[in-house]
Amino acid sequence: MMRFHTTELYPCSYLPSKLARSQIAIPDHLIDTPTYAQLIRKGFRRSGSFVYRPNCEQCEACIPVRIIVDQFKANRAQRRVWKRHQHLAATQHQLHYHPDHYRLYRRYQAKRHAHGGMDYDNRDQYSNFLLQSNVDSRLITFHEHHHLRMISIIDQLPDGLSSVYTFFDPDVLNASFGTYNILWQIEQCRINQLPYLYLGYWIGENRKMCYKANFQPLQSLVNGQWQAFNQHSSS
Repeated sequence: MMRFHTTELYPCSYLPSKLARSQIAIPDHLIDTPTYAQLIRKGFRRSGSFVYRPNCEQCEACIPVRIIVDQFKANRAQRRVWKRHQHLAATQHQLHYHPDHYRLYRRYQAKRHAHGGMDYDNRDQYSNFLLQSNVDSRLITFHEHHHLRMISIIDQLPDGLSSVYTFFDPDVLNASFGTYNILWQIEQCRINQLPYLYLGYWIGENRKMCYKANFQPLQSLVNGQWQAFNQHSSS
């Protein structure tokens, strides 16, 4: 029988000035793909085999969001990004460790998330975070002329894809790998007739999470109901 545990307060990784609390679904071995699909519709997310949602008493900054795939239309800038990176070759794999993947992850963390707690050399942390899963997960590699440029971890759900984490080569000039990756995932949803792409949490006060509002139409989970996203009222 699944139960839910509320953690003690801990420093928030999204808003450093605040303390956070999470609700955790336990035991994790009971969380298969159908069960996780129900949980993600209620605002939960996965980090490795750890399934959680924010449960902060005086803060509602973390807003679950998802793209409505059949209504999405790329804007001009996104169309340019899609065209610019069409030469990337995407290959789907089962979750697995490869030293080249880990080296790319380390470079990405050092450049994009320095001092964020994940930019140190810890293979166990990397594996637990990205390579552990009890649901239907895939590792997608993106190569440019045999050079590894980007890796994305996604979960396959009955009603869509869930974008778990993406990291890419931070040293390629004039690249928009992150935007291209979301556009690629939207296209995969279309090909497989999946209605939603789940993007995790939008946090208006965190500039690294604000990009999600660029993909419209977006829905947000507010008071237990999925509704049209409004970044001025979803905080």
